[in-house]
Amino acid sequence: MIKKVFALGLFSVSVMSLAQKISIAPSFGYAWRVNKIAPSLSPEERSYIKGLKNGTNFDIALRYEIKNGMHIGFKYSNYSASHTGRFSARDNMGNMVSAVVSTKDAINFYGPSFTITNYDQPTKHKFMMDAALGAISYTTKTGNVKGKGNTLGAEVDFAYQYQINKHLLIGPKVGLSGGALRKISYNGQVVDLGEENREGLSRVSLAASATFRF
Repeated sequence: MIKKVFALGLFSVSVMSLAQKISIAPSFGYAWRVNKIAPSLSPEERSYIKGLKNGTNFDIALRYEIKNGMHIGFKYSNYSASHTGRFSARDNMGNMVSAVVSTKDAINFYGPSFTITNYDQPTKHKFMMDAALGAISYTTKTGNVKGKGNTLGAEVDFAYQYQINKHLLIGPKVGLSGGALRKISYNGQVVDLGEENREGLSRVSLAASATFRF
């Protein structure tokens, strides 16, 4: 009986020690896509695309501390943007017609991450650098036309957080995301964009972040 109680106590301590090394870090903010707009587009088209160049940015990371100041984990992020505009053109009879067009874009990232922090230092001012490498999925929908594609990408985050208590930290974060699509499928038909006309998915984000340590 004593051996069973002792074994259960060791197991409980082990589980608690493992849990204390786990953290969840969500953030929410705004992002700006930084890739240039093709100069061959008309001023009307360029103006419309600019409306999709900024949107909301959300991400969440699950981390495990492998040693003081070093963490491994998994990260997910989402960028969402939408824009509505009016386009004008001449029909077959030479008459000017116009229509309202609406587009929704989404960029999702999934991948393993590596994080360096000073969480183990005796200060309430914490700094964090996180790097992740993984897969990016892109979807865009305008009316009945839906485009989608996948590629490899990377994300890097830099954050300052103030330690409220040993379980909660909050602060601002700056993120950099990179990736580009060479092929996109529109309603099931694959289009090769080529090297010069790749769909750039890179963006810069500014967000409020939190870390929950267990």
